[in-house]
Amino acid sequence: MTNIRKLTALTRAGIIEALQFRLGTIVTLLGNLIYLALVYYLWKAIYASSGMDVVNGMTFYDTMIYLVLATAMFNLLEVFVIWDMSRSIQSGEIIMHLLKPMRYRLYTFWSYSGSHVISFFLTFLPTFVLVFIITKGAIPLGMNLVYFVLSLILALMINYNVEMLVAPICLYTESTWGVNIVKETIVLLLSGATIPLSFFPEGIRKVVEYLPFRAIYDIPLSILLGKAGKSSIGSVGGCLCIQIFWIVLLSIFGNLFWNRAVKKITVNGG
Repeated sequence: MTNIRKLTALTRAGIIEALQFRLGTIVTLLGNLIYLALVYYLWKAIYASSGMDVVNGMTFYDTMIYLVLATAMFNLLEVFVIWDMSRSIQSGEIIMHLLKPMRYRLYTFWSYSGSHVISFFLTFLPTFVLVFIITKGAIPLGMNLVYFVLSLILALMINYNVEMLVAPICLYTESTWGVNIVKETIVLLLSGATIPLSFFPEGIRKVVEYLPFRAIYDIPLSILLGKAGKSSIGSVGGCLCIQIFWIVLLSIFGNLFWNRAVKKITVNGG
């Protein structure tokens, strides 16, 4: 019970902190609107040039629903572990984090939990409701919503573990701007957040299916949109098992890398 109180206290603190930066949330929403406008006209041109209503099994509206929800999910799932760790190393603040009576990885995960809660209610949920209304109920409502929420939590854990697999590089380089940009590009591209995986060439798509990135965006969205079980993605239960598998595997490798990298920490020449 004591541990639960500690974790929920971190969540409450994260919610309060997120609410203090309302302007940042507004700017993010405006930026997303501009991005979605560009995506809309880009894919409208793609479908117009194809001369077909259905491309790779997806209509234009299927594609737009997928990408709009993927953008909302990005705001929900995104964490800034790499940036924060890099700054804390340069300032020396990381020493204070390591001295806390809680494992650094656990503390970091729960310190972001409050912002995830705020993003869900202020960004993803309104976007979902708006898409549902505009598309006149194109998104099925049923048990898929329950499975989606569960899959979304698992996706959050996978995304965090990917971050923590890359973040310890900061302990060697003290700056990972370039590495983080490459990581974000790879994750967004191979997860289906930028381009639905059904548009990938067959050979590349088969390779991507064996990578953890699709478990961050493509699997939750496929479950939400009722696509799970109707394609190579497998049943809903199989999708959740894939996500759990990657959580376990990434956690093991992440812990091993962190335990090795933390021994290399250097702060102010110490």
